[in-house]
Amino acid sequence: MRARELGRRSVVVGDAVAVVGDVSGGSDALARIVRVEERRSVLRRTADDDDPQERVVVANADQLVVVCSVATPEPQPRLVDRCLAAAYDAGVDPILCVTKTDLAPAEPVRGIYRSLDVPVVESGLDSSDAAVDVLRGLLSGRVTVFVGSSGVGKSTLVNAVVPDADQRVHAISAATGKGLHTTTAAIALALPDGDGWVVDTPGVRSFGLAHIGAARLVTCFPDLSPGTAHCPSDCDHLDRDACTLDEWVASGHAHPERLDSLRRLLIQRSTVPPVRQ
Repeated sequence: MRARELGRRSVVVGDAVAVVGDVSGGSDALARIVRVEERRSVLRRTADDDDPQERVVVANADQLVVVCSVATPEPQPRLVDRCLAAAYDAGVDPILCVTKTDLAPAEPVRGIYRSLDVPVVESGLDSSDAAVDVLRGLLSGRVTVFVGSSGVGKSTLVNAVVPDADQRVHAISAATGKGLHTTTAAIALALPDGDGWVVDTPGVRSFGLAHIGAARLVTCFPDLSPGTAHCPSDCDHLDRDACTLDEWVASGHAHPERLDSLRRLLIQRSTVPPVRQ
């Protein structure tokens, strides 16, 4: 329970809190959260780009694993770009995990992000064990959020790195009376031997960035932002005649898909209402 003196301040997964009362964990135990410590990072999203309500996905995360399949469902680079931008905005280290590589090659997806300094993990039927070993090394000692659309294999990966994840989610859901087999909210799961945490999140269909202003958004594309150095001071990066980003991409510094994603987002900024925190 949350103490009344906290007012309307929300408490989210990942928060470090001060608790008083019975913290034994028994069925009749009652404790209160009386203080939320300062957050070192906040990963945010909005439901859509025209939704003014900001939502905190998780607090105090160190890194974000964006899971993207190469087939069934088809890759969604626009969604991946949005998740990466949210990670850079939050100061959270991104990791890209490309799944179902037994169905199609990973290179078309991997090539889009080659200019980014982002670890890429590939997983398929014949490489799942190796992929899980790599992931375990990257997750060790850190708080990591997994994000991906439904069907990309996110839950399979979480179950692989946290062997009893199904049982833990089942126990939490049974206690709260919510869905037993579907992640309906962010859930923190301790890695084996207590060596870090994994935060599983529901499958997403959209990842709104209404909370990120246009100027900040450009910096959240670190493969493109250096290319704006010679743009006019008032450049909105949409006028191809004035903007130098096209030349930057043509010189091989970033993939054209990335510039297309950025410009789509910048166009939408002009219609986004102010975000309520």
